[in-house]
Amino acid sequence: MVAAGDRTQGEAQQGQPVDALAARVALAQKLARTAGSKARRFFLRPEALHPELKSSSQDLVSEADRTVETWLRAAIGRHFPQDGIVGEEEAATRGTSGYVWVVDPIDGTMPFLVGQPNWCVSIGLAHEGRPVGGAIYAPMLRELYWAMEGAGAYLNGRRLVMNPDWTLASTTIGFGATQKATPEEVGEFVEGLYREGGVLFRIGSGALMLAYVAANRIAGYYDPMLYCWDCWAGAALIREAGGEASFAGDLANPGPIWAGNARVHADLKRLSGA
Repeated sequence: MVAAGDRTQGEAQQGQPVDALAARVALAQKLARTAGSKARRFFLRPEALHPELKSSSQDLVSEADRTVETWLRAAIGRHFPQDGIVGEEEAATRGTSGYVWVVDPIDGTMPFLVGQPNWCVSIGLAHEGRPVGGAIYAPMLRELYWAMEGAGAYLNGRRLVMNPDWTLASTTIGFGATQKATPEEVGEFVEGLYREGGVLFRIGSGALMLAYVAANRIAGYYDPMLYCWDCWAGAALIREAGGEASFAGDLANPGPIWAGNARVHADLKRLSGA
């Protein structure tokens, strides 16, 4: 997915009715806020979390993840029963409308579990397999990001426009490699970045780091292996803020992601050997 945010509000994309998308994006914002409030109540009561290992010591799931995703799926189903849903904690459900909701109830589970505020609820929207909008809400930071195809990207009501002149060395670069990446590929990327004047930034939430790219808080983001629920809403934000985001995975398979303005995006792909 590579796109630039140069369309006008109200323009239909590839036969997609704008009002149908707008209704879903509005609901995504509302659901992200409510889901964030539910997750926050768990965050403030860590004794109720009961975390469990998934694939590794850095890949965990808690009672909060399961409860919030179950609630989100039920809420989406009440409003748009014909839509599909893909989420981190439960099996995907197919729809008939062409729309798919891409849900991560708590992106940044490790920060969430250890009391850090850098976690969020991420709700992306796909239409015919491409990102068309979504919402990211960070409850502890009181920040709501949202984007809609053709209508721009926003943070708490403020329009986001990415700096087109930034380079790898302008400010920090988000890096999301987990234990799924090999030490060799991590080391090669980090060495290359630092040779070109870049510095790493990491907070444990891919969705939030992508939102930070859209908001000009970091210059770019690279992760060698993400799932759609980690990045779908963030990719829509970056595109609508005027940047580029390429995700080599899809709604069923993980893959690497590169994001930034045109120059940073290209440089991150080059440094990662893509």
